[in-house]
Amino acid sequence: MICYLVFLAFPLFWLISTAFKAPQELGSVDPSWLPQHPSLDNFRDAFDQQPLLRSALNSLIVAVTAAAISVLIAVPAAYAMVRYRSPVSKAATGWILVSQMFPFVLVIIPLFLVLKNLELINSLFGLILVYVVWNLPFALWMLQGYVRAVPRSLEEAAAIDGCSRFRTLVSVVFPLLTPGLVATVMFSFVTAWNEFFFALVLLKSPEKQTMSVILTHFLGAEGAADLGPLAAAAVLATLPSLVFFALLQRRLVSGMVSGAVKG
Repeated sequence: MICYLVFLAFPLFWLISTAFKAPQELGSVDPSWLPQHPSLDNFRDAFDQQPLLRSALNSLIVAVTAAAISVLIAVPAAYAMVRYRSPVSKAATGWILVSQMFPFVLVIIPLFLVLKNLELINSLFGLILVYVVWNLPFALWMLQGYVRAVPRSLEEAAAIDGCSRFRTLVSVVFPLLTPGLVATVMFSFVTAWNEFFFALVLLKSPEKQTMSVILTHFLGAEGAADLGPLAAAAVLATLPSLVFFALLQRRLVSGMVSGAVKG
């Protein structure tokens, strides 16, 4: 586990170190682990070269909206698929698993044509719809496992106490799904924030491009990278995901039995 953590942490460490290095250190044939003369010049250059704040706002709008819509649709759908078993729900579960194997390249052309007919090309709303559809299969698959873990006896006990179906879902079932909801929201947010291919194809105007697309603008025509500003911009691009995870990670544990207690 320690080796695995080091394997995951080293790229982030090297990225942060590079972001604070001066141009002379970046061009050195014998690079140092830590910046010898830490500087914020790379961050200033990154903001001067590209509209990072605007692209970050676009990414935030798209990621938050897509995550919220995905969860709002997935929660009742997952509950219905688990509690009301039928050939249709079984077929839907199988289709969810199969759809996860579709590569991006397979769907991008028909998807582009559909959005073009709806006049949603070069639109943040169109990109949000794409991310919602793309995240829904995984969200449904994940939440079904959490719904199955909720004992039916709790719902029956709430019904005996006079709770309606809606009150039972809100007061008993949904609090027990809190860890699953948080995990689904985190997955949907991070997926939408980091996604590059759909954003590159569907967004044409520079003022509407997301953070992941803007990062490619630090690459020259022949693939030469402006390494310092690129590293600085990449560090800034990772911060929202880290902050989002830090805010929600404690909710992964809380709520495991809160529904039973409230019921």
